[in-house]
Amino acid sequence: MLDKKNVIQGTETAVIVGVVTKEQTEQQVNEYLDELAFLAETAGAETKKRFIQKLAHPDTRTFVGKGKLEEINQYIISHGINLVIFDDELTGAQLNNIEKVINTKTIDRSDLILDIFARRAKTAEAKAQVELAQYQYILPRLRGMWKHLERLGGGIGTRGPGETEIETDRRIVREKISLLRNRLKEIDKQSATQRKNRGEFIRVALVGYTNVGKSTLMNLLSKREVFAENKLFATLDTTTSKVVFENTPFLLSDTVGFIRKLPHHLIESFKSTLDEVRESDILIHVIDISHPQYEDQMAVVNKTLQELKAGDKLVITVFNKMDLYEKNTFDEWLGADTKKEILQDLYDRWNNETDGNAVFVSATERRNVEGLRSTILNKVKELYQVRYPYKTLFY
Repeated sequence: MLDKKNVIQGTETAVIVGVVTKEQTEQQVNEYLDELAFLAETAGAETKKRFIQKLAHPDTRTFVGKGKLEEINQYIISHGINLVIFDDELTGAQLNNIEKVINTKTIDRSDLILDIFARRAKTAEAKAQVELAQYQYILPRLRGMWKHLERLGGGIGTRGPGETEIETDRRIVREKISLLRNRLKEIDKQSATQRKNRGEFIRVALVGYTNVGKSTLMNLLSKREVFAENKLFATLDTTTSKVVFENTPFLLSDTVGFIRKLPHHLIESFKSTLDEVRESDILIHVIDISHPQYEDQMAVVNKTLQELKAGDKLVITVFNKMDLYEKNTFDEWLGADTKKEILQDLYDRWNNETDGNAVFVSATERRNVEGLRSTILNKVKELYQVRYPYKTLFY
């Protein structure tokens, strides 16, 4: 990844902008903006206000209408805001037109996600993947972006390609994309060789929406320390460990979390990382059941798995953060029998919808972790017996 001279200095203040169209309701837009605010917080910005406008479709010139744009500008001036974040992708022309009205740094959701990925990338592979996605993102926006980027003094949305004059040249950007693709092909070959050299082990991968507790579960199941915190995309690099339950070994991988409106450039760039999902035998879909939109998040993950051609794999559905779910659902006046009945309805519903492959846990409280271990062990054993019917390998 390129040297970063534009590291965030202190906390930036931001406003976020969304549009209600025929395709998405006001409630959905507010949910998306809740997530956008969390993304901004993860990147180091404090969201001061959100602006929502109802339109048949986003304005092709400025995304929102002229009056709304002027309203945003007045708020920015009066409150000293230094960052505007739009919830949907902006074209280079839209960026250029917006900044004719708003003399403030303006980015979109994809730019924000790329910024977070750039900060989280640690390995050479992850850094190359993010840099490739950044170049692919800016290439069609060169005309509208460079004036915007030249004058920036740092902060969110400026981490990566875009700081030097030479990178304004389309030819050079294309050459960088080509070089990065070739570099990632070599890394992918090495990764593929490593995966083939893992022998005859069953492979299990943790998947799920970002910030649902995958890394915490990885630590509990593998008894190793994987970085985990309450922020989006806390880890980008796939971590694989050999795990042994009751003399039965298998490989367990933690993978990057999914999110709504994930830039397609990132999916393309992270191909080798996501191959871990494609080539796994069992997927453990981790869900934050305490989240108000957990079913929507499940749908996003399932759709992404289909796009990765991994939708037909054996899936163990793990509903995590049951402690928070109960805290949010139960009040002090509910009787024990009523609580038990509510929980039983929840268990019955999801066991029915997952063909009995649902497990309910709290990773932070280590609740039912042994039940999850038992479920994984049984599935792994079944696969070994199918794959190697005449060979007793480990049990």
